[in-house]
Amino acid sequence: MKTPYLYITLLAVLGIRAEALGQEQQLGDAPKLVVSIAIDQLRTDYLEAFAPLYSSDGFKRLLGEGLVCANASYPFTPVDRASAIAALGTGVTPYYNSIAGLRWLNRETLRPVHCTDDAKHPGILTRQGASPRHIATSTVTDELKVATAGKAVVWAIAPYSDAAVLAAGHAADGALWIDDESGLWCSSQYFFSSMPAWVRAYNDLQAPCRRISTLTWEPVNALVGNFSYFVQAGEQSPFKHRFAGSDAYAQYKASAMVNADVTDMALQCMASTGMGNDRVTDMLSLTYYAGNFDHRTVTDCQIELQDTYVRMDHELARLMQGIEQRLGRERVLFVVTSTGYSDEENTDYSKYRIPTGTFYMSRTANLLNMYFGAIWGQARYVEATFRNQIYLNHKLLEQKKVSITDATTRAQEFLALLSGVRNVYTSLQLLTSLSEHTMKVRNAFSADRCGDLIVEVAPGWRILNEDTQEQELSRASFTPFPIIFFGAGIAPQRITLPVSTDRIAPTIARAIRIRAPNACTAEPLF
Repeated sequence: MKTPYLYITLLAVLGIRAEALGQEQQLGDAPKLVVSIAIDQLRTDYLEAFAPLYSSDGFKRLLGEGLVCANASYPFTPVDRASAIAALGTGVTPYYNSIAGLRWLNRETLRPVHCTDDAKHPGILTRQGASPRHIATSTVTDELKVATAGKAVVWAIAPYSDAAVLAAGHAADGALWIDDESGLWCSSQYFFSSMPAWVRAYNDLQAPCRRISTLTWEPVNALVGNFSYFVQAGEQSPFKHRFAGSDAYAQYKASAMVNADVTDMALQCMASTGMGNDRVTDMLSLTYYAGNFDHRTVTDCQIELQDTYVRMDHELARLMQGIEQRLGRERVLFVVTSTGYSDEENTDYSKYRIPTGTFYMSRTANLLNMYFGAIWGQARYVEATFRNQIYLNHKLLEQKKVSITDATTRAQEFLALLSGVRNVYTSLQLLTSLSEHTMKVRNAFSADRCGDLIVEVAPGWRILNEDTQEQELSRASFTPFPIIFFGAGIAPQRITLPVSTDRIAPTIARAIRIRAPNACTAEPLF
């Protein structure tokens, strides 16, 4: 007698769960264009705080008329721009797609490698050779090309090479980014042998280098300068920034001003390539910037950050209006989310008597060499360090007939005794462990590109590489951000349950009737 009631109860629970995750959304005709927008360092708290400054056509329209997953997160840590963009496109974590970060250490040369570096494919209007060859799985853009026998038009546009190339995927028609040296929109011979005529024409008239000498960044209106969300604000002086010197374009790309260039190029790309004009679904991937000006601290540029969000609101409105005027709202699916991290503050905790310290990687490597030397004889057992990772000399250990498992286990026990160390993960532990405690760290691990040991220091401590003077502050903080689906017949809805970003790619795939990327196992949202 209990069985029917049990089934009814289970069905009721499953029904509630499905409804809560947007399962009642009905799929209409496949959209003619998907616009995937990743806003670098977008945060929900800032997004909501600056709402009084927005128009009705940008963020407010997306949040009010779209399907909003308000509590989104990446299923791995740490997250940076490159690993986030790759995860959005592949629907999987670095453990599978192998994009462990913006840079990693090449085990053969012991030198840092940029995630899109590729000398075999020289740059076009840039000295930087680039390709997506490091992505180990297919992306949603790749699957769209496969499903349409190459007929779909796929482009990616971003201020930065990593975002453009990783978002484009292996099979895209093109990827464009702004060169740090020339200020021109550039690309790579991986995508085409020479720059398309329409991009060359655009560069001649509207590239950042044509205007940067006359540009001044100041608040878009007086209200931005008088409004402040930050508790430590006090009196804020109006800002005025010019872009000059050898790093002018790098600075420009870390400002609110660059977003107008992305919108302009996106609309030009649509007009020049005929996106959305036939029965085949096309895809345009864009990256905008919503971080601190020139990667400074929030304390140093509070009004700049507010102005960044106001200008971002304007650019989203301009982009949506431009595309909808050409294709109509029902024929376009907009997907908006964040890269899920933010530049850390360079806070001096010792000034406020908060527990802190510095963990020195090179010094730690020397100590580990001495420890191993006492056991197996003096030698250089640690080959290199990079960020919080330690790379052991595999050939040396093999010569001494010491297993990697034995070496990493001993090193883990030794390092755990050092001041400031919260945890030490071994490569074998991350490859085999499925515990909830290590899952996010494991998901960020790539066996080919990460070290044999990963050191996690206590919150408030810094990791310093004495050789390169690079340092990172450990802070176990959560960066809130949304996932928004808008257009293409999607009904307004707000989902407050946690949603992982690995569900974006399969959701897009289902909406346009193609297979999800080949390593993606996550379920679509609707």
